[in-house]
Amino acid sequence: MTFGEQPAYLRVAGDLRKKIVDGSLPPHTRLPSQARIREEYGVSDTVALEARKVLMAEGLVEGRSGSGTYVRERPVPRRIARSGFRPPSGATPFRQEQADGEARGTWESNSAQAEASVAVAERLDIRPGDRVMCTRYVFRDAGETMMLSTSWEPLAVTGRTPVMLPEEGPLGGMGVVERMAAIDVVVDNVTEEVGARPGLAEELLALGGVPGHVVVVIQRTYYASGRPVETADVVIPADRYRVAYHLPVK
Repeated sequence: MTFGEQPAYLRVAGDLRKKIVDGSLPPHTRLPSQARIREEYGVSDTVALEARKVLMAEGLVEGRSGSGTYVRERPVPRRIARSGFRPPSGATPFRQEQADGEARGTWESNSAQAEASVAVAERLDIRPGDRVMCTRYVFRDAGETMMLSTSWEPLAVTGRTPVMLPEEGPLGGMGVVERMAAIDVVVDNVTEEVGARPGLAEELLALGGVPGHVVVVIQRTYYASGRPVETADVVIPADRYRVAYHLPVK
C-alpha cells in the first residue's frame, strides 16, 4: 500500500456506504453477501468481512439472526435544546419544551443517597466516599427513550434542607439554580463538556441502541462562587439526536 492509499476494506466499506446514503441500497435491503462482495470488488473474504464490520460499527447495517445483514432505517436527527436562558417558571429547558401542547415528552426519576466515587468526588471537589444525593432520570419522547441523566449533589450542601431531594418537596422539579437559591446558595456559573463514546451496554439497552452505537455525553457542573454544587452526566443517542445550544450574548 502506498502512502495515502486506503486499505482495501475501507475502500469497499466506503463504496457500500455511498450506496446506502444515496439510496441505491435503501433501508431494509439485504447487504450483498460476503461472497458477492468478494467477487464484485475482487477482494479476499477477510477484506469483505472487515468492510461489513465497518458498516455495522457505523450503525448503517444490522445483522438479523439466520437471515443476513440488512441496511438500517436511518432516523432523522431531532433536536435537544441546551439553553443559557432561564424561563420565568424556573423549569429546566426540557420541561419548558414539554409544556408545549404538541410535545409528547415524559420523564421519570429516582433519587437515593450514595457515596461519591473518585470521579464524582473530583468533579464536586469533595472526598471519595462523601455522601451525595444521586438522581437518575429517563427522558422519553412519545414513549421512546431519548436521553438519560445522572446527577450528584453533595449532601454537605443540600442535606437536611427542603431541596435535598431534587424531584420532591416544595421546589421539586425546578432547576438547580432555583433550588439552590432557596437555601441561599447562589449559582453563578455552569460548565458543560461535550464528548462522544461507544454506549455502555446498560445505556444502549435503555436507549434502544445496538452494541457499538455512539452516544453523546454531556458532563455538566453547576458552581456557586467557585464551589461545585451539582454535577451530572447526560447521555444522548448520537444517531437520533443533535444537541442545540441557545446562549445569551452579553
